[in-house]
Amino acid sequence: MSGHWEHFPHGADIGIRGVGDTPAEAFAQAARAVTAAAADPTTVAAKRSVDIHCTGADLEDLFYTWLNALIWEMSVQRMLFGTFDVTISSGTLHAVAHGEAVSPARHEPAVEVKGATYTALSVRHEGEDWIAECVIDV
Repeated sequence: MSGHWEHFPHGADIGIRGVGDTPAEAFAQAARAVTAAAADPTTVAAKRSVDIHCTGADLEDLFYTWLNALIWEMSVQRMLFGTFDVTISSGTLHAVAHGEAVSPARHEPAVEVKGATYTALSVRHEGEDWIAECVIDV
């Protein structure tokens, strides 16, 4: 896997970006950026897995839906996720998010991620990379 994640500046919220060789890898890296907005993803152990399925009209719609499904699972399950196995086929995403229950003492969460927004929403192919990005509400 050659992808990576990063944050980009935004006035009130946090921009997240995933970069990968495929849209699926870019989506997985963007999910790590979501986790990284709250806590260091390298501190999250893969103790439990959660399946996430969603569909979208196009890659941008699928990306937005994916992030909000992930954030919903983070909130409802009271978990952080550090690694993601993502596949995309014909407008459908299947992912397995691996993580553990939030431990405030160990994870030291900085913010609560509330949801993905349409602000700066983009999924595009640039050179050899796929880039998936948007602003998340914190």
